Amino acid sequence: HPWETVTTAAMQKYPNPMNPSVVGVDVLDRHIDPTGKLHSHRLLSTEWGMPSIVKSISFTNMVSVDERLVYKPHPQEPGKTILTQEAIITVKGVSLSSYLEGLMESTISSNANKGREAMEWVINKLNAEIEELTASARGSMRTPMAAAAFVEK
Repeated sequence: HPWETVTTAAMQKYPNPMNPSVVGVDVLDRHIDPTGKLHSHRLLSTEWGMPSIVKSISFTNMVSVDERLVYKPHPQEPGKTILTQEAIITVKGVSLSSYLEGLMESTISSNANKGREAMEWVINKLNAEIEELTASARGSMRTPMAAAAFVEK
């Protein structure tokens, strides 16, 4: 999709039906650097379905995921955008950390596709809103205006 569409959709990605585990988004920092790049540091609150063994021994507070998504306009094709995605999973103070890291890695990998589907969903929603506004504007232009002239007596 075009750069402008993707960047607009990225800021409106949550909530969406493809990622119901994201229950909240807070913007911690957003700025434009000297080269003109927009940096947005967001904290996503999630409710993941963790295995019962993880829940029973309270590992849920010891898992953190730093995910980085970089969107760039395609250098040769103006109608496309390049997305690079990476995630760093940290499990602290747990003897099963490698198991949990592997579990989180596979979950995040499978959710990456859902994230792309979510972007498509948001972009379709934005395009539908634009079409609706355009149709509404065209319709109001065609509607005869009420008589604005008054005859003075």
